[in-house]
Amino acid sequence: MPAQQIATTLPLINWTVLVGLAVGSFIVVALARLVTPATKGFLAFTAACAAGFGLLAYLSDTSLPVIGAGATVTGDPTYDLPRRVALVAFVVIAVLSMILIARGRQARVVLVLGLGAGVLTLVLGALTWGGSPMGAVPLAVQLLILAAATGGVFAAMILGHWYLVTPKLPEAPLVLVSRRLLWIVAIQLALFAGWVGFGIGPGATGGPFAALVGPYALFVWLRLIVGLVFPLVVSWAALQTAKTRSMESATGLLYINVGTITSGTILAAGLYFGAGLLV
Repeated sequence: MPAQQIATTLPLINWTVLVGLAVGSFIVVALARLVTPATKGFLAFTAACAAGFGLLAYLSDTSLPVIGAGATVTGDPTYDLPRRVALVAFVVIAVLSMILIARGRQARVVLVLGLGAGVLTLVLGALTWGGSPMGAVPLAVQLLILAAATGGVFAAMILGHWYLVTPKLPEAPLVLVSRRLLWIVAIQLALFAGWVGFGIGPGATGGPFAALVGPYALFVWLRLIVGLVFPLVVSWAALQTAKTRSMESATGLLYINVGTITSGTILAAGLYFGAGLLV
């Protein structure tokens, strides 16, 4: 991958990770607030983190480079302003959610609006870099699932810490979040098989499973083993320990997953923006 191409993709990788952390952690806030007895302290803190990540993502968004016409993945500036407006709306709503939850409010409507703004940001990102409306569909799915995994594991790790200072907190919130994380990583693994098996992506050439032996094979295998298979095993282990209220062990496992899942997200974003591969 040429040096200039690497330099171009780094800000886009950064955008993907930051938006993923923001939207994914906010998804956990909404889920935990609506269906679990999670404490308002955890929920408000995680909402604040989502707002912080969202603000960093906006600052990153305003300084994204212009992708040259010869690149595998190009950008459509038509969606730049709508994407940034949606991101600002998400940040504002996340801050409002934090305030309302800290005051003991249920904040159902605000949480739903925040989810809508976050999803809209990712969809507009897919329209920007998808190359065409048809190309934007698989990219939107990829960005949504990357966000759910990256932000979800971050929020799950924070929740694990909350049990260390709130021993009487029921295990249901962490069990639910850990189980959903396990499902999300399993879905990512299934999507990987579909993306690679059908050769989906603007840079995919050579037929089914060609990405596994092509010039980017090392990074594709790292995405599979380090970013998907290993986190799937660790997520299962975290769920089992959470069920038995071994919260310190569960938190430690989730710490490991934060690193591996985030690494997988970086690899997935780099392979898409740098090589046009969906993995």
